Amino acid sequence: MMRVLANYRRELAVAGTYLALLLLLAVLTPTFYRAQFRATWVSAAPVLVVAVGMTLVILARHIDISVGAQFSLCGVIAGLLARGGMPMGGVVAITLLVGAALGAVNGSLVAALGLPSIVVTLATMVILRESLRLWREGDAVRGLPSDFQWFGASQEAGQWTIVLSALLVFALFACAMRWLAAGRNVYAVGSDEQAARLAGVRPQRVVFWVFVLTGALTGLAAILNAVRFANVDPNAGNGLELQVIAAVVVGGVAITGGRGTLFGTLIGVALLGTIGAALVFLKTRSEWERAIQGAIILISAAASAASLAKRRSR
Repeated sequence: MMRVLANYRRELAVAGTYLALLLLLAVLTPTFYRAQFRATWVSAAPVLVVAVGMTLVILARHIDISVGAQFSLCGVIAGLLARGGMPMGGVVAITLLVGAALGAVNGSLVAALGLPSIVVTLATMVILRESLRLWREGDAVRGLPSDFQWFGASQEAGQWTIVLSALLVFALFACAMRWLAAGRNVYAVGSDEQAARLAGVRPQRVVFWVFVLTGALTGLAAILNAVRFANVDPNAGNGLELQVIAAVVVGGVAITGGRGTLFGTLIGVALLGTIGAALVFLKTRSEWERAIQGAIILISAAASAASLAKRRSR
C-alpha cells in the first residue's frame, strides 16, 4: 500500500492542494459553491479532453502548442456545419475528422521528417490562427440552430452531458494507458526511444498516432465548448495551449516524457480550473490567471528536472 502511495505522491500532493483550495473557498466565499462550482466543471470539461491528448504527446516526449488554434478552427467548422442544417451526428463526425487531420499534419512532420515538435506546432499554430483570422475577420458564427446549443437539451441536461462526456473520454484513455499495449508503448517511447525500438516498438508510428488522437480530441473538445454558447467565437482557443500544458505538468507528467498519469492530469485540470474561476469570482483581474499558469509551468518543470537529476545521481 505504501509503495502504491509513493508512486502517486505527486498526484496526491496536487489533490491535497485542490481540496485545500476548495476548503479555503468554502470559508472565504461560501456562495462560490452555489453560483460557480458546477459551472467550473462545465468550463473545465473541454480543457480536460484536450489535456488527455496533451498528456499522450508529452509522455511521448513531445509538445503540441497548436491545440488552441485547432480548437478555434474546429469550433468554427462545427458551428458552420450546424448552421447549414447538418444533423448533430454528422457535425461531430466531421469535426473529429478535421481535428484528426490537423493532428496528422503535425504527426507526419514530427514522426516522418524528424522535425522538432515545438517548431512544427508553433508553425501550424501561426498558420491556423492567421488563416482563421483572415477567413472570419473576428466574426462569430451566429444563427445556430436550437438542437446545437446544449445538444438540443435543457441547459442543466446539456451541462451534465458535457461533463460526463469529458469524464468518459478520460476514463477510456486512462484504462487504455493502463491495460493496453498501445498505452505502454507511449511510455516506452517517452522513456527511451532506442530501447523501445529494440523491444519491437515503432516510435515513429506511436508519435504519429498520439498527434492524431490529440487532434481528434481537440475537435471533440471544440464541440463541447461550442454548444455552451449562442455563437461560436473564432478566438475561443486563444491561450488554451498554455492552460492545457500547465494542467498536465502540474499533474505530475514529466515534461521530459515517460512519466506521469492521466489521473494527475485530471487533478491538474480541476485545480487550475478552480483557481481561474475563484479569481473571477473574487473579482481579480483576469491577467493573473495566465501569470499563475505560466508560474506553475516553470515551477513544475523545475521540480521534474530536480527529480530527474536526483534519480540519475543515485
